[in-house]
Amino acid sequence: MQKKEPFIINRLKSVGFAFKGMLILIKTESSIKIQVVIAIAATIAGFYFEISTTEWLIQIAMIGLVMSIEGVNTAVEYMADFIHPDHHPKIGLIKDISAGAVFIAAVVAVIVGCIIYFPKIF
Repeated sequence: MQKKEPFIINRLKSVGFAFKGMLILIKTESSIKIQVVIAIAATIAGFYFEISTTEWLIQIAMIGLVMSIEGVNTAVEYMADFIHPDHHPKIGLIKDISAGAVFIAAVVAVIVGCIIYFPKIF
């Protein structure tokens, strides 16, 4: 029987794997690269327009939501391609639904951005 690692060591390794996954996602996926640029622009806008603490919290949550869902979408696509590399209607449906989840999150994030920034611009 293999000896279990201490809890802290196990958690640190898990964080390391998660960080590695985040870096792979950012380095390899063009959609995440675009979202990182948008997140940086939104952050700069937040400082420029001096948004409130509540607005910052909501903006950060939206950035995290969109990027997290995009990561899950990418994982679903990789898994679907691994399971069935050839074109298959069911795999296409799964990928479309996963992409649809990203689209919903992105639309909500844009709406939230408009609610935060339109009063400051106009």
